[in-house]
Amino acid sequence: MVKKQMTVAAIAAVMTLSVSGADERRTNECVDAGCASRRDGQVCTDGMCPEPTAQGEATLSVVSPVPETAIESIAAAPRLTTLDGKTVALVGGSFMANVTHPELKRLILAEFPTAKVYLLSEIGSAGPWPRPGIVRREKEAFQRKLREFGIEAVVSGNGGCGLCTPKETGSCIAAEVLGIPSVMIAAPGFVKQAKSAAASAGLAHLRVAEYPGAFASHTREELIENTRKVLWPQVKAGLTETLSSAGTSTRAHAGYVGLPVLTGTFSEIQRVFLDSGWTDGLPVIPPTEAAVAEFLKFTDFAPDHSLGAIPPALREVTLRHVAANGVMAGCPPEFMPFLVAFVEAMKSGDFRRPLASTHAWTPYCWLNGPVARQIGFDCGQGEINEPKNAVLGRFLNLAMLNLGGYRVKENRMGTFGYLMPWCLVENEAAARKVGWKPWHVQQGYAIDDSTLTAGSAINWGNNLVPATADGERIKDMIAWDAVEKSQMAVASGMPCTYRVFLLTEGVARDLARTYPTKDALCRAVEAAARIPLGSRTFANYWGNPGSAFDPSRYPLSWHKRRIARKEGADDTPTPPWLGWTGMESMETVPAMAPGKSAFLVTGDSSRNKELCVPGGGFATVKIRLPRAWDRLMSERGYEPLEKFLSK
Repeated sequence: MVKKQMTVAAIAAVMTLSVSGADERRTNECVDAGCASRRDGQVCTDGMCPEPTAQGEATLSVVSPVPETAIESIAAAPRLTTLDGKTVALVGGSFMANVTHPELKRLILAEFPTAKVYLLSEIGSAGPWPRPGIVRREKEAFQRKLREFGIEAVVSGNGGCGLCTPKETGSCIAAEVLGIPSVMIAAPGFVKQAKSAAASAGLAHLRVAEYPGAFASHTREELIENTRKVLWPQVKAGLTETLSSAGTSTRAHAGYVGLPVLTGTFSEIQRVFLDSGWTDGLPVIPPTEAAVAEFLKFTDFAPDHSLGAIPPALREVTLRHVAANGVMAGCPPEFMPFLVAFVEAMKSGDFRRPLASTHAWTPYCWLNGPVARQIGFDCGQGEINEPKNAVLGRFLNLAMLNLGGYRVKENRMGTFGYLMPWCLVENEAAARKVGWKPWHVQQGYAIDDSTLTAGSAINWGNNLVPATADGERIKDMIAWDAVEKSQMAVASGMPCTYRVFLLTEGVARDLARTYPTKDALCRAVEAAARIPLGSRTFANYWGNPGSAFDPSRYPLSWHKRRIARKEGADDTPTPPWLGWTGMESMETVPAMAPGKSAFLVTGDSSRNKELCVPGGGFATVKIRLPRAWDRLMSERGYEPLEKFLSK
């Protein structure tokens, strides 16, 4: 491969940043007399001692951490000259579309009486735009309907959250691919996300009509007035006015400069990486060619070996990109197999699906198997703050940003922001001591396989402290903890979310006396974790994460019947924590579903703690070691892997 280079100053100029020019001169001769790798009359062996600039600051050659998008461009459809006689589809059902869309239909027909308008219930929608190699039947069916109904324009919406915005944007992309002009409707904070979702699919010029505020916080009267005065003029213009380049650019792929090697001083690299959106806001270790090369020793594949197009930006990630971000995070080279495993997990829909949400799922991972023990990842008190765990956690953050293309305020929409990701390790010795299988063995891996599981958390740190050694009572407390820690506050959102339960060694021991396996414990907790139907109904009615209900048309009693039908309400014994009511039984709905829970033995063995971590789904990936692993690890001072195998 021909090596291309560009100074970071030149990149800054391209991106209209204001940084000083970099001296491109570089030499292999070590100019630092104190350098440990310097040998008189020889070159610097680590490549870290380039010639200083005139200002006395050394120039470094670094690897770009951001891959190129693997997506082909989609040409925007020509706009219409008028809506007279045209057939229009108003699709999407998010965030008060049941009010805005019928009003838009009325406005279209009032101004263009010869037009024909279809709503969501008549034509459906496309859902999120699928990545390459994925066939989404919903999208295929929607495009068939567009052809069948002779649709000539599409309006989709309403984008008011981090998950619904890409979903509704998918209908616009599906239309534009067929040459049908479209307009997406979004609240102010989600306009950029809608354009980013389109750009990630290759559509650089998405027309967006901006609604003035949060849809569900407005009254029906406000929604109708804003649809008339604000949305309708934008929708009409978006469908009929000629596209221009002004105001249509997006930063979805702005970080990529198309050059694998960049040169500049340390301070210039920090400045340009920050301004380019390649860091999490904190200083990074410059990913020099020499440092990246050390990471690449820990894989049997070539540096340009592709791990595939990683959503949502669908960037073509190679091992060189993984290594560059590992260097930046502060990881040592021997972490490379863990880094690759996490990037593989990023392709899993179960793990990835909620990460753009306004509810701010924070990605994290947990480790199983002998390699984690060999390297010395921590599974005890304060584990996520231990340096090795912490730098792996930081890699997760940089991988989300640079490899996946998640950008805060663009397609990562946490209302109050995100925690820094973290890394946990299951204490397998403690689990096996009480007769329980470690997580990876539960998933079908061998005891001496090593795995990384990617998950996401929507809250953290609020521990349960059982004040009993009775396993059944602890189980009841854990079930109550699950009910209290749902996907959204007061359990108003999805009824049965994913959860990880962290158990310290003493709590696991007490539970194991009653529940000899993790599976037995899980089934017992699932059976006990019930929400009173009235409580669930009230929460979902007044705290619905999407559209608000109109009490005059859909009273609370109607919604109670709806919840009971949809979520399988049943007359069950009153949950133990509600025994004070004096009721022997009550109508309840489940808070947990099979296959959506993980129990890990981990943390401070001197404390009796349980932590329920609700969040998104899990993706477990086997960590694959290079053939030369034992030799490489020996050279770095580690004991052989054999010593850490299960006895």
